[in-house]
Amino acid sequence: MKLSYLIVVLSLTFLSTACSNWIYRIDIPQGNFLDEQDVKKLRIGMTKEQVEFVLGRPILKDAFDNDTWYYYYEMKRGMEKRGEDFEKNLVINFVDNKLDTVESDFELSEDFNTPLEQ
Repeated sequence: MKLSYLIVVLSLTFLSTACSNWIYRIDIPQGNFLDEQDVKKLRIGMTKEQVEFVLGRPILKDAFDNDTWYYYYEMKRGMEKRGEDFEKNLVINFVDNKLDTVESDFELSEDFNTPLEQ
């Protein structure tokens, strides 16, 4: 009796773990989704308002340094077959309310160092 009970429990455990890929798990995006094309629109000397128009509001403005903005995006995949988890970072520094430097996982435009015509 105990042996047959043990066999049933073990086979149910094995079958339930074998079917774990049948369970749908959602992807969890968090942060600011930035498109590569939008990041390539950035130019040195842009105002804060222009940067916010192009990229949207930052996820974090440094409380101690109002001239540093942080954009962060993270995607946690629910299922491995939809791809790998990834994250993207973008840190923008302003000097005198003008875009000065960008530290990014994105590739900047070749024209980044060319200011917009005023």
